[in-house]
Amino acid sequence: MTGTVKAIVFGGAGFIGSHLLARLKKDSSYTELYSVDIAKPRFEVPGVRYLIHDLREPIPAELCGGGPADIFNLAAVHTTPGHEDWEYYWTNLNGATHVCRFATATGSDNVVFTSSISVYGPCEQAKDEDSALEPNSAYGRSKLLSEKVHRLWQEEDADRRRITVVRPAVIYGQYERGNFTRLARLLAKGRFVYPGRRDTIKACGYVEDLISSILFMRQRNSAVVTYNFAYPDRYTTEQICAAFCAIAGYKTPKLLIPSWFMMLGAFGFEVLNALGYRNTVNRPRIAKLLNSTNIVPKRLVEAGFPYGFDIKSSLQNWREKSTVTDFD
Repeated sequence: MTGTVKAIVFGGAGFIGSHLLARLKKDSSYTELYSVDIAKPRFEVPGVRYLIHDLREPIPAELCGGGPADIFNLAAVHTTPGHEDWEYYWTNLNGATHVCRFATATGSDNVVFTSSISVYGPCEQAKDEDSALEPNSAYGRSKLLSEKVHRLWQEEDADRRRITVVRPAVIYGQYERGNFTRLARLLAKGRFVYPGRRDTIKACGYVEDLISSILFMRQRNSAVVTYNFAYPDRYTTEQICAAFCAIAGYKTPKLLIPSWFMMLGAFGFEVLNALGYRNTVNRPRIAKLLNSTNIVPKRLVEAGFPYGFDIKSSLQNWREKSTVTDFD
C-alpha cells in the first residue's frame, strides 16, 4: 500500500481484474475499492463499487469520488485475432490516454499498467526484458504504444510518479474462460490433438501468482518498473497437457495434425466465411497455435519474487476451487 486509501481498477470486471480486486479486498489494503468497466464482472467481490464507464471516452475526475487513488489499468481489447486492427488502437490507446489524464486530474501518483508479451512478437529463442520489441500484430503494437503513453505520464512528474508495467504471458485460473479452459474441455472429452507440433513453448502463469507479482513489484517503489510475468520454466504444449492429465486423470493425447494440413483446412474456413458462413477459424489463428512464446521473466527472478505455484500445483489449486466442473 502506498498511503492511499482508495484503489481503482480500470477493467476490473475482467478475469484478471476480478482476481485483483478479490486479493485487495482480502488483504484489506484499501478502505475504498472501485471497478470501472463496461462489462458485468466475471465474479462480484463484496464491498467493491462497480461503475460503468467506457474508457474510449474521457474519464470525469469525480467518477470515483475525486481525489487521489492507486490506479490499476487492466482495460483493453485483447482477443487476437478477433477484431479489426483499428479497434485495438482505438480502444487501447484511448484507454491509456484517458487513464493517465484521469490520474493527473485526481493527483494520483501510482499507476500499474498491464501490457502483454505480444510486444515481443512470436519467438522460438528466449526473450527477456532486454530483448528487442518486435510486435507483429495490431494488438501487440497497440500495447507497446500504450506503454509509452504511461511512461510519458510518469516523466511529466518523475520525482513523484510511479509506473509499474507488467507484460503477462497467457494467464489461466478460475473463471478464465480462455485458452486453458478450452484445452481442459478438449482433454476431458478426449478430443485434443496437437496442432502441428508438440514442442511449442507457451509462456504462461497462474492468475494468483500474477496478482502476487504485481503487488510485489509495485512495492519496490521505483519510478519505472517493467517486467515480464510467466513461469521461469517455459512449458511446452506437451508438458501443459501432461500436467492437466496428471491432475485430472485425463487420457494423454497422442495424435498430431501436420501444420500444412491445418493451414489448408483454415483456408477452407476462410472461404466459407467470405461466402457468408461465419466462423472464427482462419490461418492467423492457426499460426498463433504453432508459434512459440519463449518469454523469460528475468526481472522478476532477479528481484527474488517467490512464486507460489508451478504448472502442476496451480492446476491442482484451480481444480480444487472449481465448483461446477473441473477447471471452471
